[in-house]
Amino acid sequence: MQRVRVKICGLREERDVVAAAVAGADYLGFVMAPSRRRVSLDEARALVREARRVGRALYAVGVFVGAAADDVNRAADYCGFDLVQLSGGEDVAYCRLLERPAIRVLHVSCGTPAALLAADVERAEAELPGGRLLHLLDTGAGAAAGGTGCTFDWGIARDVAARHDVIVAGGLTPDNVGELVRMVQPHGVDVSTGVEREGAKDPELIRAFVAAVRRAGKEKVHAGCSLA
Repeated sequence: MQRVRVKICGLREERDVVAAAVAGADYLGFVMAPSRRRVSLDEARALVREARRVGRALYAVGVFVGAAADDVNRAADYCGFDLVQLSGGEDVAYCRLLERPAIRVLHVSCGTPAALLAADVERAEAELPGGRLLHLLDTGAGAAAGGTGCTFDWGIARDVAARHDVIVAGGLTPDNVGELVRMVQPHGVDVSTGVEREGAKDPELIRAFVAAVRRAGKEKVHAGCSLA
């Protein structure tokens, strides 16, 4: 099993950025869309710079919803984002206008067929090859673009992840993410609400979340080993 990537999203404070980076997160997410977790361009720029000071490889991700592609490109340049996440149903034609690789969010609602999601992912990857596009499966919940704190049917995620590299989000916590990793074997996992207390990121929960992912990854590898 490949190393599962960890994305900590909705970061707003310097201490939380440092905690996530030191704990071993691979992606740090900064929300640029209307949200209680939204940060300004200047705040995101400063937080990305702080993350770089930790001295290990990681990716800064700007999260956008329905923004004009030119605005996304300018914001990514100014803030120093490595990737942009699109949570507003943006299509592949939109992704072609971006200057950076994109994480395209697909919202999974009750009864969403795994085959339909897999077909969407396959079609998008064929239209935009070369590692320019990664998909994230998140809970579909009305008008919310993410950060709902609710899970969806992990069986759907498992079926899609068997054929494509996907990141899984939605209701993950330090207590349940290990089960998700063992069951789904995703490319990555994404958390925001699950590492918060009273609406604010908690460094202790961030560390616990990353540690739980790493333990589950090792357990899966060891379970598949053979002495023969």
